[in-house]
Amino acid sequence: MYSLAEVIGSPSQYLPIGIQLLFAIGFIAVMIAVSHYLGPKRNTSDKLDNFESGIEQVGNARQPMAVKYFLVAILFVLFDVEVIFFYPYAVNFKSLGWDGFWAVLMFVGFFFAGFTYIIKKGALKWED
Repeated sequence: MYSLAEVIGSPSQYLPIGIQLLFAIGFIAVMIAVSHYLGPKRNTSDKLDNFESGIEQVGNARQPMAVKYFLVAILFVLFDVEVIFFYPYAVNFKSLGWDGFWAVLMFVGFFFAGFTYIIKKGALKWED
């Protein structure tokens, strides 16, 4: 059995790692300071505005959004995650045999049942 000192080692073995860590932190701090003090400082009104993905700002950002947007986003995530489960079947379909085929067929049935439920509830209609 090994003692704890043999497993961990002596502190002098960690000295190169500590020196490298200090050099890395020092290098980062020096580079940030140099770029801050030597870099250009041209604060224009365009630079101080909030960035809106390149789109001109129109109106107030605090306006309520339609719930349909969030519903479609949640449904996308739900069905996207379900589709991911087809990949393992596609990779291993020969080794899974008929049991795997029936399991995937049942999965697809549940998938389409959920999709038809969403269609019948009108979750994807945008006419509001």
